[in-house]
Amino acid sequence: MKNLLLIQPKPFLKKLYPKAVWNLSREEKAIYLTFDDGPIPGLTEWVLDVLESFHVKATFFCVGANIVRHDAIFKRLKQSGHQVANHTMHHIKGFHTNVAGYLQEAGNCEALTGTKLFRPPYGQLKRSQYRALIGAGYKIVLWDVISYDYETISAEECLKNVMDNTKSGSIVLFHDNIKAEKNLRYTLPVFLKHFTEQGYVFKTL
Repeated sequence: MKNLLLIQPKPFLKKLYPKAVWNLSREEKAIYLTFDDGPIPGLTEWVLDVLESFHVKATFFCVGANIVRHDAIFKRLKQSGHQVANHTMHHIKGFHTNVAGYLQEAGNCEALTGTKLFRPPYGQLKRSQYRALIGAGYKIVLWDVISYDYETISAEECLKNVMDNTKSGSIVLFHDNIKAEKNLRYTLPVFLKHFTEQGYVFKTL
């Protein structure tokens, strides 16, 4: 599996979704750190503690059902100055969902997050769903670098994925979910230490 992982998106994928955001300006020494799937008790709170220790702000693509279950953590996210964003209500698979159902999932999560900043779970998005989201005013954010922290790879390989591929303007994808916990706890502090020492700033989307 590990040799098949696509750390950075292929150019043809960007052509499929031309209005989606994959990375930001390469001219500024800035990194855009993102987390998908939370909030999750224990892990999301740990992430917030680590980010605070490095004075870093990030963008959290939250699942609506997790917001409802863990509202106190969600409130802490916002109060800490992080950007919250939309990851659908129930982390659905776009390839298995019709357009109306997909828009409803996005809309229900938007009601909780208060934002049209959107990332499709699993990166799955039919062209029809993409067009409908754009038409409804959503800003679709994908990624430039994915850690694969949730995969059955070693923590060292997870770290290598992000260390070797992150550069100015990168949108880097981690997950605050249970599958990712072991690799995330190892990788995140090392990643933040390295890039802050290299003079990068971390910004929200």
